[in-house]
Amino acid sequence: MKKIFVLAGLATLIAAPLVLAAPVTFSGSATDAAGITATRDAFRTAIGGGTTAGANGSFGGVRREINWDGVPDALSAPNFLPANFFNVNSPRGVVFSTPGTAFEVSANAAVGTVEFGNINPTYPTDFAAFSAQRLFTAIGSDVTDVTFFVPGTTTPATTSAFGAIFTDVDLAGSTIQYFDILGNSLGTFAVPFLVANETFEFLGVKFDASVIHRVRITSGNSALGSLVDDGGLVDVAVMDDFLFAEPQAVPEPGSPIVLVAAAIALAGRMRRRVRRQPLP
Repeated sequence: MKKIFVLAGLATLIAAPLVLAAPVTFSGSATDAAGITATRDAFRTAIGGGTTAGANGSFGGVRREINWDGVPDALSAPNFLPANFFNVNSPRGVVFSTPGTAFEVSANAAVGTVEFGNINPTYPTDFAAFSAQRLFTAIGSDVTDVTFFVPGTTTPATTSAFGAIFTDVDLAGSTIQYFDILGNSLGTFAVPFLVANETFEFLGVKFDASVIHRVRITSGNSALGSLVDDGGLVDVAVMDDFLFAEPQAVPEPGSPIVLVAAAIALAGRMRRRVRRQPLP
């Protein structure tokens, strides 16, 4: 029991000067792109870094944006997008993963069926592009994990803000969950929804320190599929633009912010272990 109090005290002492304010949430939904643009722009302003998003390398705090439209046709539908494309081919400092099988960016009209009509012919009437023409989705799952790295490297990184534009979120249940470098949840935030087709939804969350190492996006409640039509209790949703603050290298293992996270995590494990001990 003494170890728990010591660890908890250590976490309190170290964390005292690093207390974080409550994260700031930006969210909205609309039947057209213009209806969420002001909310998107407010998130951009909160992140800072001017009006131009950095594309490659380190830009000293300039925000990052991914709108999918520069993805080559050869890596767009019906082909899959490499999970590390935006850390290798076009370094923005993110690598994707999913419980599903792959990732896909929708095709341009000049080379294929838009808005994932290659998967299901009904989808172009469900989805709409915020920044024309391409959209993004996981394949085989409605979950996408985004992990941050120093752009163009394998060095783990954190960011202070992440947001995404969605299309056709009809039901409650779509979320973005934020995690720190130790895998502790920083909170799960609901994506707004609107019961209609070709709608737009935006959710962005900004913390007052660079603490986000990974986000988990749940878009809709079902993976896309040839037999999966949107409607009723089935909510099929996909994503457009991603926006986030410049990824920063994770502090050294002995830095205060990492020690705080480690101490809190260890104290939690010790508490659970004590609770499992039989009473004398």
